[in-house]
Amino acid sequence: MTPTLSHFIAGAFHPGSADEPLLHANPSDRDDIVARVPRATAADVNAATAAAATALPAWRRLPGPARAEHLHRWAGVIEERRETLARALTREVGKPISEARGEIARCVVILRYYAGEAVRANGEVVPAQMADALQFTLREPLGVTALITPWNFPAAIPLWKAAPALAFGNTVVLKPSELSAQVAVLLAETAAAAGLPAGTFNVLLGAGEAGKALLHAEPVRAVSFTGSTGVGAQVARTCAERNIRYQTEMGGKNVAIVLPDADLALAARLTAGGAMRYAGQKCTATSRVVVAQAVEDEFLARLQAEVEALPIGPVDDASCAVGPLITPAARARVEQALAEAAGARVLGGAAPRDAVFARGEFLAPALLRDVDPAARIAQEELFGPVLTCFRARDVDEAIALANRTRYGLSATLFTRDLRAALEYVRRIEVGLVRVNGDTTGVDPHAPFGGMKGSSSGSREQGSAAREFYTETKTVQIQA
Repeated sequence: MTPTLSHFIAGAFHPGSADEPLLHANPSDRDDIVARVPRATAADVNAATAAAATALPAWRRLPGPARAEHLHRWAGVIEERRETLARALTREVGKPISEARGEIARCVVILRYYAGEAVRANGEVVPAQMADALQFTLREPLGVTALITPWNFPAAIPLWKAAPALAFGNTVVLKPSELSAQVAVLLAETAAAAGLPAGTFNVLLGAGEAGKALLHAEPVRAVSFTGSTGVGAQVARTCAERNIRYQTEMGGKNVAIVLPDADLALAARLTAGGAMRYAGQKCTATSRVVVAQAVEDEFLARLQAEVEALPIGPVDDASCAVGPLITPAARARVEQALAEAAGARVLGGAAPRDAVFARGEFLAPALLRDVDPAARIAQEELFGPVLTCFRARDVDEAIALANRTRYGLSATLFTRDLRAALEYVRRIEVGLVRVNGDTTGVDPHAPFGGMKGSSSGSREQGSAAREFYTETKTVQIQA
């Protein structure tokens, strides 16, 4: 029997309206309905934000070491339930089980890292002009924070937002994607099992309407959003009109540059993995590669071999690398983009023929050669296993091609030339800059975010999270 999920408000689960629930199928098997997801009503939004507001005074007054203990306990519960969480994640969003296990392990690291941040200094002494005066700053929480998160990292992204928000004294209302609602409910269960005070962490289920209502809820003083560019722009407009703080992370068109002196075997292996693992459904996935003309044919031959060697599934097999796309609509969008790639040579891109894949949204990885850099498929984020390949005469042309996009999230350069690497670091227009690595991921304790159309400019994770989730008071005390 398909379970019907419930909102998590003020420390308890509350069934939502039974009218027109959202149904989400396992991406590997569309006949397997994972859950019935209620659509949050205005009353649900009001109840969740009121619960967060009610819990706020006690939580913000709690000493940092006490908040740290709560986060450590939460990490411990997630670690105990790691396999259950990983398997639920794999079934709900089609992430290969090896990556799902890695995501849950990352959740534990995130919570423990921010438990440590909760006890760090939260201000500094500033010399005063007057004698017999003490002047200093304090970092204080913003209040109720709304977190709107996508389906592709359904455990890690909610926690890399919620953990710092809670560590620094805020309370949270999470609105996950309707495509990853079950994982969000399981996170709520772990929070309750860890004894997190009622109302500090709340979960609202539903689709875009719930997110829009949350943006307008009076108690909300900050919004952290990860998702599409179009929705991110709407979030920014609404928050600006309300004069509340916001951050938006909106994807990328990430690039790998391969110079003639690169280790071509390493570059091919990391580019293939960065582009195709999890069917390219990461905001940091490699979606373009710019190759020096002198090594283009050799590199692309190596790259094609590496791509073809990546196992497609089933996703509960530890060897799986690629997996399905999230929905039939997502698969159709990628197939349409491939069909419209006029003049390009497409290598791959067909559905696997094995019967085990017949009921899922599987699509073989595709490499495209001879693509116009201005073409839609070379400019728009597809969120699929597609890599467009370009040639460049030299490093200057390669960097110019790399920067020829409205996005600016992640990039990598493969080279042994230190001078070229330093030139690239200075000129590349992205927030995450790699040399001889792939474009995906970032350490949980390092700042995460992009430039240009990829981000509103603030950074998530690491010590940078304190900048977003707190505001500064300047205090002067005279004798």
